[in-house]
Amino acid sequence: MSEWWRGAVIYQIYPRSYLDTNGDGIGDLAGITRKLDYIRSLGVDAIWLSPFYRSPMKDFGYDVSDYLNVDPIFGTLADFDQLLAEAHARGLRIVIDQVWSHTSDQHPWFIESAGSRENVRADWYVWADAKEDGSPPNNWQASFGGPSWTWSPRRRQYYLHNFLAQQPDLNFWNPEVREAVLRIARFWLDRGVDGFRLDVINYIVHDRELRDNPPALRRETPQLATQMQRHCFDRSRPEALDFIRELRALMDSYGERMTVGEIGDEPPLPRQQEYTLPPDRLHTAYSFYLLHGELTPDRFISAMASWAEAAGWPSWSLGNHDVARFATRAAHDNPRLARTLMGALMALRGTIFLYQGEELGLPQAHVAFERLRDPYDIASYPGGDGRDGARTPIPWLADAPNAGFSSGADTWLPIDPAHLPLAADRQEGDAGSMLNFSRMLIAARQGSETLRRGEGHLLRDAPAGVLAFERRLDGERLCCLFEMAGRPAAFEMPDLTGAQTILTWQDAAPRAGGVDLGPYAGALLRLSPG
Repeated sequence: MSEWWRGAVIYQIYPRSYLDTNGDGIGDLAGITRKLDYIRSLGVDAIWLSPFYRSPMKDFGYDVSDYLNVDPIFGTLADFDQLLAEAHARGLRIVIDQVWSHTSDQHPWFIESAGSRENVRADWYVWADAKEDGSPPNNWQASFGGPSWTWSPRRRQYYLHNFLAQQPDLNFWNPEVREAVLRIARFWLDRGVDGFRLDVINYIVHDRELRDNPPALRRETPQLATQMQRHCFDRSRPEALDFIRELRALMDSYGERMTVGEIGDEPPLPRQQEYTLPPDRLHTAYSFYLLHGELTPDRFISAMASWAEAAGWPSWSLGNHDVARFATRAAHDNPRLARTLMGALMALRGTIFLYQGEELGLPQAHVAFERLRDPYDIASYPGGDGRDGARTPIPWLADAPNAGFSSGADTWLPIDPAHLPLAADRQEGDAGSMLNFSRMLIAARQGSETLRRGEGHLLRDAPAGVLAFERRLDGERLCCLFEMAGRPAAFEMPDLTGAQTILTWQDAAPRAGGVDLGPYAGALLRLSPG
């Protein structure tokens, strides 16, 4: 069975912001289909589509009211089928988001469940009585702020929601719920999708005794109350792995399909390794490890070292729709540093996720308060860079209305004027653009089985500020060097004498016995055989 996902580059598309074909200011499935040749030109293996299902859009698609239908703002099932067929015709696979931890409160399952304590779906969600004083059953805190419990006057009970109150949690202790979710999976697998990205999949099972979470030991008060707890009882319960095994058996029965789980918890890397332990768990886990904190060599080193002896397979990214764009957050709006961070990402052992617009080097967009749409951004304003700044429409044409994204009078989020000089049409003809640099990096990875599938070995004698490691496979050794401190450095290694250059950038100069690295330089080199 082909493990096509192992070492692949997967391109994340946030459909609302990719391309609008009907002038309503919101991207749609037909827009993605129209851009498939562009996506193919990047050299990626697959597309991950963020949710496009029917939804009240309280959390912009992560609150699903119908798992088996396309929301009309994105098109129809026929539009999805056409996208899937045309992607496959171009050798692109399609991975789709599945949001199974919770539904929308407008989903028919929840409407029925909330109606009484006796109906057939009464136990499909997590309901609990109030304490004697009317307060919630325990101290659990929701990820978007406030308690994880909302009172239902009709049932006279609380229901659990790990996110918005409009996103009630399904009860995975109920075997009927698990089977209903697997039917959803079969529906999309039968249509031909190549895999699932599983949203907050470690949240699916809660502690049956509803025990209080203990406090987290923190020196400062965090932005959200949920960060003040150790989430021992409301996520990452061991029973969640029972459902993962059921899902993996289903996926394996369909052949070359894959699952990537969003696993957010402490400690992050060991938890992801737990969920990807062969042979009956997830194929890989989507990691936020490189999406937080300073991206120094030490951060990459700790990531690689943690996975070095793990049985599962890692995945890495620099950004997604939930964090500020990496060109601002991690590269501090320094295009040279952005290139080297992208180079380091593409050289890592694991599956690589590239978020739309990163190939253009888009910085975090500014979105004025009155234009914010994300409930988390609005609640935390002005708490720093928000998610909306990473979700603004892609600039396709610098001089066209709405940057070529939409023919409508306005767009669902504004296009930042700072993005216009980085529009795709401006970069296409520029051999030195971030777009064409990204293509070269992806091509280097795709052209090397060692970069795609080889082992990773840290080189410990690198100068301060330089990330250095080898990738090895079947006797081939590749040396990967990245200067991240913004100062010249010399990397000495006798084995580099006679090395073959795969790709260098920003004043990297290979020489006998080493490489001279300019500020933010990078080099991928094939070592001469013994």
